[in-house]
Amino acid sequence: MKSTFLIVFLVLILNAGAQAPRQFSYQCVIRNSSNAIVENKTVKMRISILKNSINNNSLYTEEHSVSTNKNGLATLQIGNGTVVSGNFSNIEWGNGIYFLKSETDINNGTNFTIVGTTQLLSVPYSLQSGNGFSAVSPRGDTLFLDNGKFLIIPGISVANPSSSRFNQKLSYDNLIDIDGNNYKTIAIGNQIWMAENLKVTRYRNGNPISLVSNNLQWQNTTTGAWSYYNNDSVNNNLYGKLYNWFAVNNEICPSGWHVPSDAEWSVLENVLEGSTIAGGKMKSITSNYWKDPNTGATNASGYSALPGGFRNNSGQFSAISNYGAWWTSTANGTNQAWERDISFNAGSLYRSSYSQNYGFAVRCLKD
Repeated sequence: MKSTFLIVFLVLILNAGAQAPRQFSYQCVIRNSSNAIVENKTVKMRISILKNSINNNSLYTEEHSVSTNKNGLATLQIGNGTVVSGNFSNIEWGNGIYFLKSETDINNGTNFTIVGTTQLLSVPYSLQSGNGFSAVSPRGDTLFLDNGKFLIIPGISVANPSSSRFNQKLSYDNLIDIDGNNYKTIAIGNQIWMAENLKVTRYRNGNPISLVSNNLQWQNTTTGAWSYYNNDSVNNNLYGKLYNWFAVNNEICPSGWHVPSDAEWSVLENVLEGSTIAGGKMKSITSNYWKDPNTGATNASGYSALPGGFRNNSGQFSAISNYGAWWTSTANGTNQAWERDISFNAGSLYRSSYSQNYGFAVRCLKD
């Protein structure tokens, strides 16, 4: 029987002051098909680096035989395995978007099960340290390099911890999608919501959702599509992806989850005591993300809404830091669908209908 695995990714940023080592650390927790931890066992792992798309061929692939500990944790050095193909030292980390694919055989053979693919949201800093850096952003999470490029390293600044957007007084669970993205989830009333925006690039059945960056193509498409805000992958970590409604009107959420209907959004609104104050109870309180005055923000619900902006039906991007919007699964006539949105200058949760060619964020709801 084919096994499935739960993988927790951890890329370590290495010492920038030293000569750049041609490797970086990777850790994962391995579970079998019964969700039991695979402890104290030697497993075979195949690691691949992909560029620009999870559907592209591997630039580099290596294999490791690695032992898990009593907690199922396996640790390896990417760049130091048995090379299958490619040259790790030739990867241009500062040029393009990179993805890491992990495959595992718990019997230390070659019957690999594809665990998933996740985007490297910041390239391994030590592999770029030879470029030097000229400045650090005020929030402390962006390094500007001498060559005009920059690296985003979320959470390296105390002033901008990646966890600060959540309600630290509440208890969150976790959800993993088909691409290996890990999300916090939160119980609000009798519903369980994702507490982060969806980032997936494939439907539940594994078929790809099209990445559409061109404005005219976005305007004319009648099939599922996604983009980063401003076509910049830097925005993926906090704000997730923007999807048109054609993508939403499909099985885009992980198994056991779905895009909430207009009626299910109304249930959330009522649990939070009505539309005039629900938005404030859903907004993250941190001023690093929402533009001032972030009216009414308490995040009492734990929904942890962020202002990821939107893409209109002409392909134009707008309102990041001012506005967050999420699709419902409910159409309104032939060409429109309902959404919910929140603004920086009000505590309300608004309900509006827009063209199905708009790009909004998505939150999934547990079945």
